[in-house]
Amino acid sequence: MSEMITIMPCLDMQAGRVVKGVHFVDMHDAGDPVECARAYSLAGADELALLDISATTEGRGTLLDVVRNVAAVCQMPLTVGGGISDIKGAAAVLQAGADKVSISSAAFRKPELIPALIKEFGSEAVTVAIDVDRNSAMESGYEVYINGGRNATGKDALQWARQIDDYGVKVILPTSKTGDGAKSGYDLSLISMLAKNCRAKIVASGGAGEMRHFLEAAQVGAKILLAASVFHFQSINISELKTYLSENGIKVSLTH
Repeated sequence: MSEMITIMPCLDMQAGRVVKGVHFVDMHDAGDPVECARAYSLAGADELALLDISATTEGRGTLLDVVRNVAAVCQMPLTVGGGISDIKGAAAVLQAGADKVSISSAAFRKPELIPALIKEFGSEAVTVAIDVDRNSAMESGYEVYINGGRNATGKDALQWARQIDDYGVKVILPTSKTGDGAKSGYDLSLISMLAKNCRAKIVASGGAGEMRHFLEAAQVGAKILLAASVFHFQSINISELKTYLSENGIKVSLTH
């Protein structure tokens, strides 16, 4: 475990506010994105994700004013996703201050968008997110969902992840619908499967409820540990989490 593990709070945004739900539904207000970003910068987070979770289903682009305001207070790399469906949209988000863009439904519908974005902005600037749910009919046991986890695609998650990986993407962000917001732990079998089959860094996302969940995800191959609820509602302190991970043999950045 020589590679540094990254702690990444995630701001799920709806109508310009941070929200948090369970299994992608039942959203509750969790604060102002700018104030959250400022707090995470001070708390020692390594990166920050800002996902406009209703942009795709509402058929609009990312709220660029919010991106600008968050980027202005963000002292760490910022990944922004939601409603990015072409090079123009990605360029607008990056120009607003994001360091990286995350695409999901648009990438699934138009896979050629992935190499196009990499060619335009570089592989470091492109993250591909995959929403999945368990489905025993799939070869890997997982099916890809799009439109904020609402619509099943009939596509095997591992097959899609390998296709993404072949384009040269540096980060793949899978979220298990089963675990999302449930605080019962990350989907370790999903993380392990993708980490073993992809060159890209795999993000652990969906389900963190206590410190050992982060440790378990790192132990099965996640390189980026993403969470929302436990950080927003301060049930887990980021610096304490890093100390815990370090004490358990996981390499993290303890200086801030």
